[in-house]
Amino acid sequence: MSDKNIDLAVLDMAGTTVADGGLVLRAFEAAATAAGLAAEGPQRERARRYVLDTMGQSKITVFRALLDGDEDRAQLANRAFEDAYDALIDEVEIAPIPGATEAIRSLRAAGVKVALTTGFSRGTQDRLLTALGWHDLADLTLAPSDAGRGRPYPDLVLTALLRLAVDAVDRVAVLGDTTSDIGTGLAAGARIVAGTLTGAHDAEQLRAAGATHVVGSVVEFVELILTGRT
Repeated sequence: MSDKNIDLAVLDMAGTTVADGGLVLRAFEAAATAAGLAAEGPQRERARRYVLDTMGQSKITVFRALLDGDEDRAQLANRAFEDAYDALIDEVEIAPIPGATEAIRSLRAAGVKVALTTGFSRGTQDRLLTALGWHDLADLTLAPSDAGRGRPYPDLVLTALLRLAVDAVDRVAVLGDTTSDIGTGLAAGARIVAGTLTGAHDAEQLRAAGATHVVGSVVEFVELILTGRT
C-alpha cells in the first residue's frame, strides 16, 4: 500500500452523508406507477427488489433496465421520480448523517479535498444541497450528467480527481452505502473504497462487493483518513 496521503475523499450523498428518510423508495413508487407498472404483483415486487439492489446507480439507467430499454417510458419514469423526490424533500426533514457536516469540514481543514456525488440528476442534487445548506460545504459536487456515466462506472471518481487536480488514484478514498459505490471506487482504482452502514446495503453485501473497509458512518471514515495523514 502506498504511504502517500489521501488527498481526495469522494463521498456519496443519500445514505452516506445525508439521511433522507427513505425518499428514494417512495419516489420510485410514483415513478413506477407513471411508467405503467402494476401497483402490486410479481412485476412490481421484482422492480422494488431491483431498485434496492441497484441503489446508488444513475436513476435513468435503472429505469432503462426495468423497462427493457424502452427509452420513452424510462424518461417518463425518471421525470416522475425526480418530481416526486423533489416534492417529498419539502415534506420530509432532510438532515445530514450525524456528524457528517463536521466530518467534511475537518477533512478540508486538514487539506483533503472533498467531492459529493450522487446517482440523482443535477437538479435533484441541487435541491438536496439547498435543503441542507451545503452548497459551499465541499470542493466539488457531481451528478452522473457531470461525469459521463453514473455508478458503478469510474467516471464520477475520475472526474473529481481531474477537476480537483489530484495527482494519482492512490491518493483517493471513496465512501458509499451501496455495492454500486464500491464498484465505482474499485473501477477507478482508489486506494480506500469503504462502505458505510448508514444506508441501503449491509456489511456482508459491502464486503462481498470488495470494500476495503466497512465503517459505522462517515465520521469513522474521516477518522480513518486523518489518522494516517502526515
